[in-house]
Amino acid sequence: MKDLKHIFGYLGRYRRDIIIAALLLVAETGFEIVIPVLMANIIDVGVANRDTAYIFHIGILMGLCALGSLITGLLYARFTARAAYGLGSNLREAQYRHVQDFSFSNLDRFETSSLITRMTTDVTVIQNAINGGLRPMIRGPMMLIMGIGLSIYMNARLAVVFLVSTPVLALILVFIVRKVAPMYIRLQRSMDRLNNVVQEGLAAIRAVKAFVRGEYEEEKFQSVNGELMQTGQKTFHYAVLNVPAFQLMMYTAAVLIMWFGGNMIINSTLQVGELTGFMSYVLQVMNSLMMISNVFLLLTRSLASAQRINEVLSEPIGLTSPPEACREIKDGSVDFINVSFKYHKDAKEYALSDVNLHIDAGQTIGILGGTGSAKTTLVQLIPRLYDVSSGEVRVGGRDVREYDLAALRDAVGIVLQKNVLFSGTVRENLLWGNDDADDETLWQACRAACADEFLERMPKGLDTDLGQGGVNVSGGQKQRLCIARTLLKRPKILIFDDSTSAVDTATEAKIRASLSKLPDMTKIIIAQRVTSVIDTDKIIILEDGQIHAVGTHEELIKSSPIYQEIYCSQMKGEKEHA
Repeated sequence: MKDLKHIFGYLGRYRRDIIIAALLLVAETGFEIVIPVLMANIIDVGVANRDTAYIFHIGILMGLCALGSLITGLLYARFTARAAYGLGSNLREAQYRHVQDFSFSNLDRFETSSLITRMTTDVTVIQNAINGGLRPMIRGPMMLIMGIGLSIYMNARLAVVFLVSTPVLALILVFIVRKVAPMYIRLQRSMDRLNNVVQEGLAAIRAVKAFVRGEYEEEKFQSVNGELMQTGQKTFHYAVLNVPAFQLMMYTAAVLIMWFGGNMIINSTLQVGELTGFMSYVLQVMNSLMMISNVFLLLTRSLASAQRINEVLSEPIGLTSPPEACREIKDGSVDFINVSFKYHKDAKEYALSDVNLHIDAGQTIGILGGTGSAKTTLVQLIPRLYDVSSGEVRVGGRDVREYDLAALRDAVGIVLQKNVLFSGTVRENLLWGNDDADDETLWQACRAACADEFLERMPKGLDTDLGQGGVNVSGGQKQRLCIARTLLKRPKILIFDDSTSAVDTATEAKIRASLSKLPDMTKIIIAQRVTSVIDTDKIIILEDGQIHAVGTHEELIKSSPIYQEIYCSQMKGEKEHA
């Protein structure tokens, strides 16, 4: 229940709506509960005495009660809907905003498909719990207490039937709820797995078609879809048991009351109107129990969803700006001082070990190394996408942990290994780098990244639509647009994480020439090709998370066996340099 309490804390300005809805529901229930008493009076007084005026008077009162119930019911529905969908909107916004603050370490804990499910399906469950649960949550106990009270007032001997049937039904409902509660959590996890397969399959649909793996993907989807179906069937198999249990007890109670009530009428100890009104209360009491059982089932499912939503909302942010953080980065110098890093605290091995490195502001640095040598990990520590496990990373002479995160990342432009473009035009994507850039500035960045070569051939130029994820451009064109977007930031440190792998060598040379015209910018280039870093001021060789060698091309070709091996394998035929 603590999770639900936390969730309802996000009602905000909709808290007033849910309070008004509850008050309207109390009024609606009060109107309805009076009607059986009035009906009994019509039969026992008006009909028995043939008093037309009395019947007419009580009939008007019943009509007013029914009208009052209708009006309050309609108003209740309006305010409940506003509260439910308002809460849903606030929860989705709160989760999305919190995820935007996640560090990479936070994102490593949640699968994308799971986050999508938590922001959609789980929030919908909470909305349905309010829409479908508030009425029985308030109405059920009220009708149960008032119904039993008025039935005892009408005839205490007949009301004994409730004292037997109600506890039996309550025990059955407790069994159902305890059985179903853990099943709802498994159901939502099955939904996570289904969303994961759907998202992965649709995102990689071109690769699926290229490798003719459609049947395999269909089988994978059928597997998780079947698992969701079976979990849902098993869950609701138990959840719907409350309906036959309710019907069994209701009809049993009705038969017993008719039997005992009929005998009492024969013996002149009960009037027909009293029995008719009493039967109305029987239905109301049983319906209230049914409502309460549905509330328990809704609460059980909403508790599972509330727990999953709270896992996102209560996830502590891995990286935050310190109090009174520094917002000014003096220059683009970078220092690694005894740096070691591992992705998880309980990991047995470090991804980086004892790294000591100095990069002067304005230098161009190349980084080479085999797959898994932690090249990307090294540069991700500079904009503080992760925090070091031990040691210190300095930018502009200060520890990166002393800077405001936004200011630091504005000063460090990184073109990630996985190029990402968003739905929209070229212009809209480039403006991510600088919101205030005019067309000339955009074209200048595109020329530096050699993106102007293909943009000028496009009819709409900067207003060309890229499609979802940039599907309308090739891999090399996507890389060049990502480079242009980063250049628009005018960062003090520019990091290329293997960002020209899909670009031909001639175009790559042009991009390097453009970058060389930016003397005040520190440039760090991770590459697989020796030609990408051969002219840099310094080349760093990484191996198994450690710095193997640092030097210029001429120095490393003489002293580093790893560099010699990389160079010879890529530059066969140029034996004079081997």
